[in-house]
Amino acid sequence: MATKLAYKRALLKLSGEAFAGGRASGIDFGVIERLSDELKSVTATGVQLGLVIGGGNILRGTTASEQGMDRVSADYMGMLATVINALALQDILEKKGVDTRVMTAIRMEELAEPYIRRRAVRHLDKGRMVIFAGGTGNPYFSTDTAAVLRALEMEAQVILKATNVDGVYTADPKKDPNAKFLPTLTFQEALVKGYAVMDANAFGLCKENKLPIVVFNINQPGATARVLAGERVGTIVQ
Repeated sequence: MATKLAYKRALLKLSGEAFAGGRASGIDFGVIERLSDELKSVTATGVQLGLVIGGGNILRGTTASEQGMDRVSADYMGMLATVINALALQDILEKKGVDTRVMTAIRMEELAEPYIRRRAVRHLDKGRMVIFAGGTGNPYFSTDTAAVLRALEMEAQVILKATNVDGVYTADPKKDPNAKFLPTLTFQEALVKGYAVMDANAFGLCKENKLPIVVFNINQPGATARVLAGERVGTIVQ
């Protein structure tokens, strides 16, 4: 049964590293199982949800380029890594009865639908969860930027930035015991004080278009649904 929602349409940004679990790299299917259970509970709220997934658990373009690979080739390899993650998540979600579509910024029709904005909106309107893979389809742009771009194109009301900590802190809480949790931030405060909410391009797009960002801990059971219901979870930047 659908519950009262603060946000009817949202975009969730998941890092590729989250898919690795405790491993250095690769896919931990136990982690994806838990994440899929979380996402299945979100569908019960009636929210229209899109997802953008990173590929850092398999290959990160910037890291490969730093090791001598051509930056454009490295970034395209990173985009392919996001497709692998998207297909893994789709498989487990659909086994749990969640209707999903993977849409890629780079055409590969044997695996997924090409990204077409109107078609993506139609999927959301029909209650399907849409997983956007392949980043923006262009080198030199991060999956954070892809997430903001897709959110704006889908007219999402909020971006949910999934992390492994409870929100934004004044310092890294895993390294500094005196780090202070910040429940709310303005875009200007985040810029002036240098809080790393998203990369600069993505953050600038959010600020320019007044698109709020909620940074929260994806490992807390039910956290995603609580954010969408309007509960104060994590840090909201607006």
